[in-house]
Amino acid sequence: MARIPKETVDQIIHHADIVEVVGDFVTLKRKGQNMWACCPFHHEKSPSFSVAPAKGLYKCFGCGKAGGVVQFIMDIEGTSYVEALKYLAKKYGIDIQEEEKTPEEQLVQNEKDSQFIVSNWAKDHYQKLLHESEEGESIGLSYLMQRGLNQTTIKTFELGYSLDQWDDLLKAAQKQGFEAKYLEKTGLTIVREDDPNRRYDRFRGRVMFPIHNVSGRVIGFGARTLKANDKTAKYLNSPESDIYHKSDVLYGLFQARQAIRSEEVCYLVEGYLDVLSLHQGGIKNVVASSGTSLTESQIRLIGRYTDNVTVLYDGDAAGIRASLRGIDMLLEGALNVRVVLFPDGDDPDSYIRKVGDQRFKDYLEKNSQDFISFKTRLVSQEAAHDPVKKAEAIRDVLQSIAKVPDPIKRQVFLQQTSTTFGIDEQVLITEYNKLVKKDSQRAAPGTSGGQSNSGGVSGASSRPPSGSRPYSPALTTSNQQPTTGGLSPEEEAEMAMYGASPDELAAAGGSSAAEADTELEPVPDLQQACEREVVRLLLLYAAQPLTEDMAVAQYIFGQLEETPLQTPIYADLLHLCRQEMEQGRWPEVRTFIQHGRSDIRMLVSDLATEKYELSPNWSTHQIYVPREIDQLQQACDNAILRLNKVNVQRELAVRLEALRHPMDELALLETLHTIKLLKKMDDDLGNMLGTVIPRGAM
Repeated sequence: MARIPKETVDQIIHHADIVEVVGDFVTLKRKGQNMWACCPFHHEKSPSFSVAPAKGLYKCFGCGKAGGVVQFIMDIEGTSYVEALKYLAKKYGIDIQEEEKTPEEQLVQNEKDSQFIVSNWAKDHYQKLLHESEEGESIGLSYLMQRGLNQTTIKTFELGYSLDQWDDLLKAAQKQGFEAKYLEKTGLTIVREDDPNRRYDRFRGRVMFPIHNVSGRVIGFGARTLKANDKTAKYLNSPESDIYHKSDVLYGLFQARQAIRSEEVCYLVEGYLDVLSLHQGGIKNVVASSGTSLTESQIRLIGRYTDNVTVLYDGDAAGIRASLRGIDMLLEGALNVRVVLFPDGDDPDSYIRKVGDQRFKDYLEKNSQDFISFKTRLVSQEAAHDPVKKAEAIRDVLQSIAKVPDPIKRQVFLQQTSTTFGIDEQVLITEYNKLVKKDSQRAAPGTSGGQSNSGGVSGASSRPPSGSRPYSPALTTSNQQPTTGGLSPEEEAEMAMYGASPDELAAAGGSSAAEADTELEPVPDLQQACEREVVRLLLLYAAQPLTEDMAVAQYIFGQLEETPLQTPIYADLLHLCRQEMEQGRWPEVRTFIQHGRSDIRMLVSDLATEKYELSPNWSTHQIYVPREIDQLQQACDNAILRLNKVNVQRELAVRLEALRHPMDELALLETLHTIKLLKKMDDDLGNMLGTVIPRGAM
């Protein structure tokens, strides 16, 4: 498969200066060893966004965003790993020579490139007609102006017009030398069924709305007819093609992505004009599903930029009902969903033109409500006087609540639903668990006896394993750790094209394939803290010498020997560090900050970033504070001793628990002897750490 050679990737990362790259987007100011700014990913008044030049990483202590230079471009631009590499390569003048493709792969790439080129040309052609042709100005531009759009908005969204002729675009394309097959593959022209040698334009006499992908490339078109008595559809979209998959696209996202990040919310509307009017009115964080039902891919797109979605509905009750399933999918995608309902007869476009920009914004703020509350009131009103419909409505609401990943939110929504319907909360919880159990059995038909991992009603489980479709968790306590959502088929294909292994694909989705269905035992907080400290010292000071012939990494691995870490993420990072050592390299922050697994990148960022630094004024006043790097031997010794102590205590707890169960006399004696040894080891370790009070001191 074709891929960017590793040498080129390494060259890009080596040349990319994180201060220069981040500085293109925010103004950095030096404070101590690091650079600081207000975070570009969320609103804040005082800087909490830190860039560490020496370590090549960034971290926001407000929203938690962190990573290396490639990750920053992925976060700020909403691009894939490969697109981020190409962005940096272009910035630093590095030529990317992809390894040789097979003839089939090259053909596929050429086909896509040709379709991108012809789509962009068509966009320019339609734009020119809108502004320079008599028909475009008198009909197309006049219509847009009547809808209240100004030239800035028209230019920003690259709107155009197609002449009311059968072959205007076709003739212009042939004159420019474009092959007819690419016009057909992008849906710009249609072949006549009765005569394969004759073609005509798909879009005629319509205002044109170019559809962009997240990188800003034109991939298709939406088109609105302006003929009052036209028998064809009011709106006509490009058909599916190699570059346009409508289920993977949100109209306006390219123009809205930065605003969505900074405002920390995405407004979701239905039509092109809704997006244009709101954007022009100062609400730039708005996208449209373009009249199609929401898809998982579209929800993942929104999730790249924010966890918060506000859906703007017109007052049509039938339309609202039809949209409820899509909202459930937003909840299932772990997004926080709110709803704004406009007066009957108005949609976002008409309402903002009616009341003006500021009153529209005020309306959004005053009338925004969480989706579950909105749905509960909606269905309760419809079923107010019918007991059977009321029972169905309650189950409908419970199905939506089950899609909410956050256990606290689920509990609050159940309380609200109980109040709205006037039904006992415990009855709701019982019914909720029945629905969840039924869904679990349906999702896993091979489960014997319909057993569930669910128990009481004290809490709720976390999100499902990565790569699987989210499920409805029962109201019970679970040990499962939260993971991120899986990759889309398109993302997997792209990573595979650039040489990602199956393990890397699983890792990029948030968990390993082997772990996907494994429920992990919880690791105590103290155990995690001790393991974290060992891994932190190893990562930050691996090459620092402790003696003439031993560095920190060698010392820690020698002390650990084959002792396994209990926390999976720390065990994984320790394994990666060991692999680096085996290949003759010291483990480094710069290496792991570019790792394919997002959880590894995040952990390394956390371990390597310090929120506070000592003021230089301390040394000015001759107040000297010992630095950790000057006391590495003591730090390493204490970290290893604490880890050993917590491991001994864990084993001791296991042996003491065993005493509570029947055993023969020999086993009992062996267990008691082991407990005695473990207690002695625990005391000795405590003495070495200075945490045991000597006998007789009390």
